[in-house]
Amino acid sequence: MTSATAYASTYASTYAPAASTAAIPLAYLARSAITSPPPPATRADTNCSACSLHSICMPAHLSATELARLDAIVCSTRVVRRGETLYRAGDKFKSIYAVRVGCFKTVITHRDGHEQVTGFHIAGEPLGLDGVCSDEQNCDAIALEDSKVCVIPFDLLEDLCHDVKAMQQHVHRMMSGEIVRESGLMMMLGTMTAQQRVAAFLLNLSSRMKTRGYSSAEFNLRMTREEIGSYLGLKLETVSRMFSKLQHAGVIDTNGKQVHILDSEKLAGV
Repeated sequence: MTSATAYASTYASTYAPAASTAAIPLAYLARSAITSPPPPATRADTNCSACSLHSICMPAHLSATELARLDAIVCSTRVVRRGETLYRAGDKFKSIYAVRVGCFKTVITHRDGHEQVTGFHIAGEPLGLDGVCSDEQNCDAIALEDSKVCVIPFDLLEDLCHDVKAMQQHVHRMMSGEIVRESGLMMMLGTMTAQQRVAAFLLNLSSRMKTRGYSSAEFNLRMTREEIGSYLGLKLETVSRMFSKLQHAGVIDTNGKQVHILDSEKLAGV
């Protein structure tokens, strides 16, 4: 197994469906679903049991009573327009968020003002868990497109976890997933070449798409090449050069932000 394949497999397996709880997959919504601006939030819109993502964001086999309690703690949805922040580093930690529509990047700003992208968060994925340890957010969460999140007050979630074991296991799984994601990123930055990092990044997105039932070979990148470079620890010019190199090798085809993986086996073998 190549380094790129190992990273993509480790990352993807963290969010693979479990027998007892639904995983938090890292995947994009259908193209048509994310190009339209989100509608204004209503209380019915925050009903978890009626949400199209309920099988993704919630543990399986909750009773009707437990579902009603979960519905009760999801207080609202929030629309975040492209370029706006959901929260900033230093904000008091009160809630975690579930991305319902769209895509976010998380960013840490160093003392010298340099910004580092630490992750990309897609529909069905949690945001804000980093605030649990210090009672304040440790990064900025910025929408890469018009997006919508469900707001889940953490104190109410803790109460629910105390009473509903399946929910407690689900939250633990989310936190464990963040640990595995960060360790995988460290492995990638520490051991992979530039080409392997880009290949692993594309394989990771491909596996997210497959998990959601969409094409694993064709998808749109919601982030810029510069943001990809920040995440992968590469300069913009290097990212562009690696995309061109993979395209010239007949492994991928790109058109702007559209990516078509032509040969997944060759991409995994980089």
